[in-house]
Amino acid sequence: MATTYLARIDVMLKPLVNDPQGLAVRDGLKELGFGGVQAVRVGKHIEVRLAADSEAAASTDVDAMCRKLLANGVFEMFSFTIEASAPEAVPAG
Repeated sequence: MATTYLARIDVMLKPLVNDPQGLAVRDGLKELGFGGVQAVRVGKHIEVRLAADSEAAASTDVDAMCRKLLANGVFEMFSFTIEASAPEAVPAG
């Protein structure tokens, strides 16, 4: 029987890739009086709930999802964690 897992995925630009959004956020924070901010990198956080036969199978699937769709390997890197989770409740209606 398959178990439900929750994958928490973080995707960030590789260190040498320019991050214009990060620069804009850094400048905005400085304008708001946060003078100690030196650098900002902006990425994305994705949560995927999936059914799999084991944590290893879920990890293999999430890694493939990241490599095929969720992260662009040319200029982004990703990391993720997986934990067993209750199935997501479906709203009535």
